[in-house]
Amino acid sequence: MTDLQHPADPEWPATDPAWPADTPAPADAVPLYGPRYQRDPAGLYAEIRRLHGPVAPVLLEGDIPAWFVCGYREVHQVTSDSQLFARDTRRWNEWEHVPPDWPGIGFVAYNSSVMFAEGAEHRRRAGAISDALDAVDQFELGAQCEQLADQLIDTFASSGEADLMSQYASPLPLLVTAKLYGLPESETPDLVRDITLAVNAYEDSANAHKRVQATMERLLELKRESPGPDIPSRLLAHPANLTDEEIVLDLTVVIAAAHLPSAYWIGNTIQLMLTDDRFAMTLSGGRGSVGQALNEVLWYDTPTQNYIGRFATRDTQLGGQRIRTGDLLVLGLAAANADPQIRPAPGSTSNSAQMSFGHGEHGCPWPAPEVAEVISKTTVEVLLDRLPDLILAVPAEALEWQPSVWMRGLTALPVTFTPTYVPPNPA
Repeated sequence: MTDLQHPADPEWPATDPAWPADTPAPADAVPLYGPRYQRDPAGLYAEIRRLHGPVAPVLLEGDIPAWFVCGYREVHQVTSDSQLFARDTRRWNEWEHVPPDWPGIGFVAYNSSVMFAEGAEHRRRAGAISDALDAVDQFELGAQCEQLADQLIDTFASSGEADLMSQYASPLPLLVTAKLYGLPESETPDLVRDITLAVNAYEDSANAHKRVQATMERLLELKRESPGPDIPSRLLAHPANLTDEEIVLDLTVVIAAAHLPSAYWIGNTIQLMLTDDRFAMTLSGGRGSVGQALNEVLWYDTPTQNYIGRFATRDTQLGGQRIRTGDLLVLGLAAANADPQIRPAPGSTSNSAQMSFGHGEHGCPWPAPEVAEVISKTTVEVLLDRLPDLILAVPAEALEWQPSVWMRGLTALPVTFTPTYVPPNPA
């Protein structure tokens, strides 16, 4: 494998690293996993900041050492400097200690997708994706989302009860993305199943991921023969001259990235509106509260809590800590949003400078956040229009959150409502 490491900065000689590879991590390194994290992640972020400041030594599951970047300014600094804090995971200096079945392996196992590309290569790939997304007609997108939302609601509206995560928030972003991809309707159910399996670390995840890639390969062949107003066709025609392998990999990345963050954004927003009196009072009323709730979730309960990550290309210093060449920096996006120096007061709708979509060269490609907002806002609005008397079926404190350190979303969102008659589909 090619050596990707840069020469060490003379100011930080290799004989004096933060913690050498052959010595244990600092005794005060904080476990960023386990029961304490599950009980109160926001409280743990605040405790880490109090003990260590904006950059802290942490242990990931399996006691893998890393740096947790929890200060807003520091996250901004890391994500703005792709030369010093790079994305290629092959730079990591801990690979010899990472077992093949490590729970985070899916986030760091290198492949030649846009996720791990750097420099001019990343700009070429990300630029093509941005152009393909920019061509999406957002009015048409909203209309498609309304139609799909109505179809999903029709499946449970007459029952008077539903799990809004499994029956609504989770499948809808995938169904919308399948439309944007121009995927034949006959293949959409299998893709929704396989994406869900691939991203949730089920036993069949590896095989599901292979099936998703095979679906993308078939789709690309179809679009080469019959191009349309869709993302794969735009990538095929893009002047970046992407190869088939690059397009397949990047289509897989985009649809996976669009799934859980959007699903959890939708679910977390519905949960907020059903449990917070500021929003509950407007459930059957105006539209302003939906946008406010979506923005507040990004600040206070963002779907993407932490992100692996960046890797130092040379010895350096950040937030008062010495960082070694090849050290892993975990971007604490939720913790940065909670930084008391910048966090807005609850209810503030004008401040959208949160870090939930990342920042810099490797942040979500523009205009992906806008596309995600159209999908999420439309999904919540259609639900409240159709079922205005939604209430939680369990006490708010009984809701359970996914155990992931990386994502923040509910395992289920059970609700009840007045049953609504749905006429049979004539088809």
